[in-house]
Amino acid sequence: MSNLNELFAEIRNEFPALTQTVHGKRLSYLDSAATTLKPKVVIDRITKFYTNEVSNVHRGAHYLADIATQAFEGARHKIANFIGAEQFEEIIFVRGTTEGVNFVANTWGLTNLKAGDEILITEMEHHGNIVPWQMIAEKVGAKVVAAGILDNGEIDMDDFKNKLSSKTKMVAFTACSNVLGTNTDVAGMTKLAHAVGAKVLVDGAQIVSQFKVDVKALDVDFFVFSSHKLFGPFGFGVVYGKRAILDSMPPYQGGGSMISKVTIEKTTYNDVPTRFEAGTPHVEGAIGTAAAIEFLENIGFDKIHAYEMDLLKYATEKLLEIPDLKIYGMANDKGPTISFNLKGAHHSDVGQILDQEGVAVRAGHHCTQPLMARLGIPGTVRASFSVYNNRQDVDALVKAVVKARELLL
Repeated sequence: MSNLNELFAEIRNEFPALTQTVHGKRLSYLDSAATTLKPKVVIDRITKFYTNEVSNVHRGAHYLADIATQAFEGARHKIANFIGAEQFEEIIFVRGTTEGVNFVANTWGLTNLKAGDEILITEMEHHGNIVPWQMIAEKVGAKVVAAGILDNGEIDMDDFKNKLSSKTKMVAFTACSNVLGTNTDVAGMTKLAHAVGAKVLVDGAQIVSQFKVDVKALDVDFFVFSSHKLFGPFGFGVVYGKRAILDSMPPYQGGGSMISKVTIEKTTYNDVPTRFEAGTPHVEGAIGTAAAIEFLENIGFDKIHAYEMDLLKYATEKLLEIPDLKIYGMANDKGPTISFNLKGAHHSDVGQILDQEGVAVRAGHHCTQPLMARLGIPGTVRASFSVYNNRQDVDALVKAVVKARELLL
């Protein structure tokens, strides 16, 4: 691990946000499951665009428009390669994971779901992968069904299999829980869903910075993720969809770019992906995402996984030494996220004390109220780790939690 520690010590220096102090303390940023910090290469690339390349894309008849368009569409190719898409046209640009799910629900869902159909999700889903399906189900008369989870935070696969049926038309689930850190068996669950004729949407928001994703090998029909959890900018996300399915889907929004021809009487629509990208796009979002992907690929996912798993193991062992502390989610396969509570203390109070110690965590229900109901709690404190963290951050977390216990219990 010594070589890895040296490598990631250098990587930490790439994040300007970590040079600051908080409440007079060294900043330990442990909220990467909410959003990752941004490396200098991403900041510099976006700055370069705004300084030297700023222009709208696709139709400008000048130099700046040409280089902006090349960078924008180059990002689409980069993203397609990053997740293993067969064609770059299978990459649709949206504002984030949540809009990605809404996009699929309001295009494929409204076209294909009908009364009596079922949409199968899991109890650990983010609200962004629950509410859009509820809204569509209400419109068409379909039903949202949830597979349960086991006490260790893994999906109850027996329950999942039992709830699959000929009524199931869409199976939507996360690749990695944003609360429990549980990594799901995407390929296995997809195969089971396809066996009953259902389509599959995977929420990849938490997984894309951890593992090399191959959507073709996984055989998922849709895969959605956000750039801001991938060391990229806010307000930009990606929907991958199999080309044949995308070709059958109606437009999501109307306006410029997505048209082929417009008359007062009728509009015909462009081919994918342009058909789904109405209006001026988030150009710097695409360019910044491409830079973030290059940053990750230059490190290497094998190294990232080994380093983050070492941090997770160290943090789990240290936290479990604290009396009255309970960790939620002890799956055999999990990402670098730990959700916990101090028995008898409110999670928000713990979070505030940690903040005063320079430790940035999340406290609340994490947009997973059904999961909280399953766990029988209102919320948790969540610490999540990334490439810029180290054991000093873990030690700061543990020390701050011990102090919170002394003050609150």
